[in-house]
Order: sequence, then C-alpha cells, then structure tokens
Amino acid sequence: MIRLQNVTKVYKVGSERIHALDGVSLQVDRNEYLAVMGTSGSGKSTLMNILGCLDRPTSGLYELDGELTTRMGGAALARTRNERIGFVFQSFELLPRLNALKNVALPLIYARSGWFVARGRARAALERVGLAGRLRHRPNQLSGGERQRVAIARALVNHPAILMADEPTGNLDSKTSEEILALFGQLHHEGQTIIMVTHESDVARHARRIVRMKDGKVQSDLPREQDAIGKGPGGPA
Repeated sequence: MIRLQNVTKVYKVGSERIHALDGVSLQVDRNEYLAVMGTSGSGKSTLMNILGCLDRPTSGLYELDGELTTRMGGAALARTRNERIGFVFQSFELLPRLNALKNVALPLIYARSGWFVARGRARAALERVGLAGRLRHRPNQLSGGERQRVAIARALVNHPAILMADEPTGNLDSKTSEEILALFGQLHHEGQTIIMVTHESDVARHARRIVRMKDGKVQSDLPREQDAIGKGPGGPA
C-alpha cells in the first residue's frame, strides 16, 4: 500500500539546513497496524505529514496504492487526503458549534451525494465507534474519550485506505486511553490499516509493528514481539 524510497525532508532555518528526514525507506502493507516511535526531533511527525500528504519530501519517492504522490499537483494531493486517508489528532480538532453528527459529516461536505447520504454515513460511523446515543451532542457535552471517538468516526466516514493517528491518547487519562486503543485494535481486526505516531511505549505496544525513528532515520523496524518494548516483564506475548 505504501512505499517510501530514500525520502528526505530538509528545512532551511536562516543559513542552516535541518534534515528532518534523512534517507527514509519504508513499506506498509494493507491491514498493518504500525506504530512510529521517537523522541521530539526524531522525525516521526515529519514522516507522518509526508505519509498523510500534508507535506512533500525534498527528495525521494512516495508511492501510495501504486501512485507516486511526489508527482501529484496540489489538487490531486488534497483529493488523496480526503478520499484515502483519515486523520486522528491529539487535540480532537472538532468544531465546537457543530454536534457529533455534523462534525463527522464534514469530510463529505463537498460530495455530490448531498446531506441526506452524508448524514447516513456519519451516523453509521458514529455507531461503529459506539456513539449511537451521542449524535446530537456538541463537543462540550462529551467526555474526552467520546470526543476522540467522534474524531475517529470522522476519520473513518470516507472509508479511507489508511487511518493515521498522531498521539491519539495524549489528552486522555489512562483508562480512557485503553478504551481508545482497544477501539483501534477492533478496527484493525476489521481490516483497517492504521499508522500511529507516539512517544509512549505502552501505547506503541498495542500495534503489531514498531518503527523507531532517531535523527531523521529509521533506527529499527520490527514486529512488536521482537522490539525492545515487547520483551521482559509486562511486555506483550
């Protein structure tokens, strides 16, 4: 599904050139559940921005479902983001004046099918994440976990090929975090491809494969069972 080949991303800060990504190659197959780990400045967020078509690499190739995104124009990249990729952010990014149903329907606003179809799909997405009884609630009437579920439903409403989550439990308590991660596990079991960026080992261990970033490079890329966080007492079997 995803193939990165020798991707670099260089930012210019005054006369200095900062290599946020330095020759990253990565392959992600359909229905993988991947965690990208690293400390601040490791390149994990830059990698997610490129995978999500929010930014372009300075050099290298990014192939998504057989298409080279590095050759796409702005309109084609925007269409790819809308149709193939669903985003879940740490801060939820919900519009406070809209209820859950309308927040989830937002990605469909430009669809030709109209509001009736968009509302039906949004309702189905909310039911999928366990919020059938919260359709008319606004974000300030929902708990943190419920708001994140609304954000996940919005990410899923277009049936994206990839669900990308950036620190999805960063604003949640430990119990609610486990509930959200259990939902991700359920979605993966149903066939959803998930790429999750995190700096927390206990979050990353829910994924099936762990990529560790350091200084803009892939430091390791291993199945969970072979990664360091999967070993020792308390690690997953």
